[in-house]
Amino acid sequence: MRLRARHFSFEFPRPTMLMGVVNVTPDSFSDGGKFFNTDAAIAHALKLIEEGADIIDVGGESTRPRASPVSEKEELQRVLPVIDALTKQVKVPISIDTMKPAVARAAIEAGASIVNDVAANRSDEEMWNLIATTGVGYVLMHMQGTPQTMQDSPRYKNVVDEVGDFFAERLNFLTRCGVNAEQVILDIGIGFGKRIEDNLELLAHVRRFERFGRPMLIGASRKSFVEKIAGDGGTVTGSIACACWAATNGVQMLRVHDVAETRQALRMTERLKNLQR
Repeated sequence: MRLRARHFSFEFPRPTMLMGVVNVTPDSFSDGGKFFNTDAAIAHALKLIEEGADIIDVGGESTRPRASPVSEKEELQRVLPVIDALTKQVKVPISIDTMKPAVARAAIEAGASIVNDVAANRSDEEMWNLIATTGVGYVLMHMQGTPQTMQDSPRYKNVVDEVGDFFAERLNFLTRCGVNAEQVILDIGIGFGKRIEDNLELLAHVRRFERFGRPMLIGASRKSFVEKIAGDGGTVTGSIACACWAATNGVQMLRVHDVAETRQALRMTERLKNLQR
C-alpha cells in the first residue's frame, strides 16, 4: 500500500507514522491557545519533529464541539506564515487542517502536501477538484453534522457499518472527481459527531476498515471521552493507550499532541507486535 502526497511517497507496512498537532488558534480544546503566536507555533512544530513527528498538521480554526467559525481571511493569516516558514526549514510533509477550499489552496501554494479535511461530508466538489489537480494527500474524515452541531444528538444504528458505508461512497465520489486512491487517508472521526460508546466501538473494530486498502489515521489524542474513561488527569495516558491499541490493530497513522511520549510507547508496542508474526 502506497501513500502519495505531492513529492512525498510512503510505503506500508512501516513503523506507525505520527502526525504532530500544531493549533494556531486562541481557543483550542487541547492547548488553550498556547501556540497562537506564529513564532510559538513554528517553534512547537520544530520541537515535535525533533521528538519524532513524521508529519506536522497545522490548523487555524478550532473544530471542537460548538466552536465558532472563523473567516477565511483570519484562518489564512493564522496558518500561512507558519506553513511558509516550516516548508523552508523541514523535510517532513506539512498538512493543513481546514474545511475551506480557498485556505487549502493557499496552504498548498505555500508548500503544504496534505489536506486534513474534517468536512469530507460536504456536497460540493471544489475541495476534491483541488486535491485531484494538485496531487496532495487527502485525509477523508467521517463527521456527523458540523463542528457546531455534531455533538447535539449523534445517533447511529451501527456506527461501524455507517462509517464504512460513508467511506465507500466518498471514495467512489473522489475517484469520479479525479483523485487517485493513493492520495487518500481514512479517518473514522473520533469525537466528531460520536458518543463515548460510538468512539469505543470504532476503535474496537477499526480492522473492519482494512477492506478499503488505504492507510488509516486515528485522532483520539486528548479527546474528552478519553479522560471520561481514564479518569481525572488521565488524558495523556489514556490517549497513549488509544494510540497503542490502534497501532496493534492495523492503523498506520496517529494524530497526536504528545509526540515524544507516544513514540516511546509505540517503540515497545511495535517490538512486541513484530514478535507475533
